[in-house]
Amino acid sequence: MVNTMRLQKVALTVVISSILTACATSPTGRSQLIFMPDSQMSQMGLQAFDQMKKEKPVNTNVTFNQTAQCIVTELTKGMGQNWEVVVFEDKTLNAFALPGAKIGVHTGMMELVDNQDQLAAVLGHEVGHVIARHSNERASQQTLTEQALGMIGQTEYGQNPLIMAGLGLGAQYGVLMPYSRTHESEADLIGVDLMAKAGFNPQQSVNLWQKMAQASQGNQPSEFLSTHPAHETRIQQLQEHMPQALEFYKQAQAAGKNPKCR
Repeated sequence: MVNTMRLQKVALTVVISSILTACATSPTGRSQLIFMPDSQMSQMGLQAFDQMKKEKPVNTNVTFNQTAQCIVTELTKGMGQNWEVVVFEDKTLNAFALPGAKIGVHTGMMELVDNQDQLAAVLGHEVGHVIARHSNERASQQTLTEQALGMIGQTEYGQNPLIMAGLGLGAQYGVLMPYSRTHESEADLIGVDLMAKAGFNPQQSVNLWQKMAQASQGNQPSEFLSTHPAHETRIQQLQEHMPQALEFYKQAQAAGKNPKCR
């Protein structure tokens, strides 16, 4: 029988040593494990984005591009970075963010939204990923997981392929994927606050995810097996958070913030 106590101690040694030297706090107050240099992550993001622009068709629709850039500019005022937004010719409902203040949005998403507020929910979510350093956190988690599995692989248990396969599966579904769902939910909340503070109607974030749920036609994997929360979960979390977002929106309106990026 496998000595699970010894197995746990090996992995725990790696985990504890990294956690003690890499604690950080996200914008929502959540504890994070981050030990990759932000400068390195930004450089990787810039390189990846440049490569995407070379390999993936870039949409030239002036309205699409100006609207997306205008919204991100409003969302990020005061952050001290020049954010680049590129609309890619792709019919899938997607957008993404990379370290280094880079955001890509697909034409499929641009065509889905009904108004600037719904698009602000999408782009605010992506800005949320960047300012919460989610890419760095994911890279740190992945590195830590690989280190722990590597150390176990050097023990007697590493000679058993069934054990190693089980540990790898457990890390994927028990650590990496749940953290990714946490990132998505956190980016939703950061994004809805950002849009509200910029003067966009935060209630349209709920409308957006209702449209996304309809567009998916139920073709979404089980939440346990997905890196994203279920649409219903996202909608519920946004609705629970809405009183705070509406207060930010009220303050923005009182301050005369009324973005016109349509």
